[in-house]
Amino acid sequence: MPTITPYDWSLRPAVPEDVEAVAELRAVVMRADLERLGRYDEHRVRQRLRDAFLPGHTSVIESGGAFAGCVTLRPGADGWWLENFLLSPALQGHGIGSAVLRSVLARADAERLTVRLDVLRGSAARRLYERHGFVREREDAVDVFLVREPVVRETP
Repeated sequence: MPTITPYDWSLRPAVPEDVEAVAELRAVVMRADLERLGRYDEHRVRQRLRDAFLPGHTSVIESGGAFAGCVTLRPGADGWWLENFLLSPALQGHGIGSAVLRSVLARADAERLTVRLDVLRGSAARRLYERHGFVREREDAVDVFLVREPVVRETP
């Protein structure tokens, strides 16, 4: 298998036909956390994605020209909700997720937008977000809500 680097990815606009690939990836990626929380339902995990899929706000992550994941940025009151940030388990741990997240956050910073998201309690994904400046805003029995204010860089 070739070495994967954080540079072996690209984003393209999602189309409605991407919904099933995204729904299936969501079921795979979220299964362990949902099972740990006693909330895994094989049908519901896919249907919730199908019901909320927004191709106009979603970018598909490709690696080696193949579907590798997606990221959805839903407009919110004061910025974006980062939703459905999913990456194929085979590609996790190679820096692609961090690279995609950096590109999303650079865009938010340039537009001076706050970014919010939620992760399942106990999810390893929380560490990724915290490394990129997200902090806990609140939590409930299932989710931890994180926020990142824009980083405004002064130009000399």
